[in-house]
Parts: sequence; structure tokens; C-alpha cells
Amino acid sequence: MKDSTRTVSRITAPVKSAAQRFAYMALILGAVGVLVIGRVDAVHMDQLRAQITDAVTPILNVLSQPVDALNQAAGKVRELYAVHEENQQLRIERDRLLQWQAAARKLEAENRTLRGLLNFTAGAQTNFIAARVVADSGGAFAHSLILNAGDLAGVRKGQAAVTGDGLIGRVSGVGRRSSRLLLITDLNSRIPVVIESTRTRAVLAGTNSGRPRLIHLPTGAIIAKGDRVVTSGHGGAFPSGLPIGVVSAATDGIFDVQPYVNRDRLEYVRILDYGLQGIIRSGPDRNRRKPAN
Repeated sequence: MKDSTRTVSRITAPVKSAAQRFAYMALILGAVGVLVIGRVDAVHMDQLRAQITDAVTPILNVLSQPVDALNQAAGKVRELYAVHEENQQLRIERDRLLQWQAAARKLEAENRTLRGLLNFTAGAQTNFIAARVVADSGGAFAHSLILNAGDLAGVRKGQAAVTGDGLIGRVSGVGRRSSRLLLITDLNSRIPVVIESTRTRAVLAGTNSGRPRLIHLPTGAIIAKGDRVVTSGHGGAFPSGLPIGVVSAATDGIFDVQPYVNRDRLEYVRILDYGLQGIIRSGPDRNRRKPAN
């Protein structure tokens, strides 16, 4: 039995070897033939290619479905992980906000109690008028803006003008439909201010540059770079606490202030009416009724 098996193997081995060689040569010849036919008869080859593609496409579609399903499943897992992380972050933020809410309610109740003990009288409600900057009439010797709101809109001389960043100036002139805004950087601007951290009083004077300067400081005043400057409310021209800027230079008794508001980026301003008369009072405006907002 073993001898017959060896005999068959000896006979079939050369046949297999020859078949492999001829198969390899046949594939090469077939590929060359396909290339030649494709060059000679391009129309029929395109048709044949299209038919082969049509026949193979359903098979490829079936084979690709599991891959698409796996990709979709992986995407869902990533989305669930992202949602989980976002949920954790939102929980942390919620807890933090709840803590702030509790602190705010406690301070509100304490503030209400202290006001009752001090018989505190709250200030008048603030009215405001939004206006758009239509012209910059400033130059080397003047820093002012023209607004598109005037007497008809309720703008009055001396009212403060602010943006979302802080105080920008005060109304220096009013027309029927326009008004002039004197910036805090103008040479003619003088604003009573206070250093927020030390409560040191001073006057902010414009210098016709981008940085006004603190003057009329008390003797021995300690002011450091980075201190916040806000309005003091003295003189009745401005309410107290309006942010102006920070001390940018403090050398040799000269204290420059970098305003929060950038003049070059001004488009809209808010004119505030605190009901203050102060040191700026025009005769015709005394008996004029304020517009209701």
C-alpha cells in the first residue's frame, strides 16, 4: 500500500510543478492580453469593466455592511463617552452655581437687614439711552465723538457715557438730533476718581493721549501698578463705582491710567441718566421733563 502511494506521488509531483508554472505563465499572458485588447478595443473593454463592476458591487455592498455597522457602533460609543464627560462637567458647574446662589441669597438677606438698620435710601433708578458713534472729531488736540442721539432722545449735557467695559466720557454738547461726547482722554476732561483698593481720592485728567493721568493726589498716597480706578461720585457729576481703567505706570509720582475702553473700537455707547445735576447744569434743562424709558 505504501509503495503504491509513493508511486502515485512520484508521478503527480512533476505534473503539479508543471501546472503551477503554466498557471503563472497563463496569468501573465492573460494580463498582457487584457491590456492589448483594452488598447485595441476600448469600447468593449469599458462595457466588460462595467459589467464586472455591476456584478461585484452587490457583493462588496454586503461585505461593507458589517464594517459600516462597526463604525456606527464605535461612533455611538464615542458620543456616549463625550456625553458622559459633558454631563460630569455640567454637574460640577451646577454644584458651583448652587454654592454661589446660596452665598448670593445669604448676602442679599444680610444686605437687606443692614439697610434696614442704617435706614439706607437707595439711589434713583438709572435710565439710559443707546447711541451710535457717527463721527470721530478728535485729533491731536481734541478727543471727542459725535453721537446720533440728542435732545429729542433725552440726552442732556453732563450725562455719563459708558460701554460694556467702562466709562468712556461725558456729554459736553447737545443738539436736537446729535450730541458731542468728551472722552476721558481729552485735555479738558477732569473726573473725580478713587483707587478701588486703597480708597485714595484723586482727579483723572486727560492728556490728549491714550492714557489719562492721576492728579491732586493726597500726600503720601500709595498707588501701585495694576490698581483699579473707578469714579468716586464726588461733585455730583458722575455716580460712584463706574470702572475707568487700571494704573499702568507709577514712577516718580506720575501715575498713568490705561482705560478699559478702546477708543478706536467704539461703535455704540450707552448714555446714563442718574438724575444727577452736579457741577454741570444748563439753564434750559432744569425744568425739562425727563423722557420715560
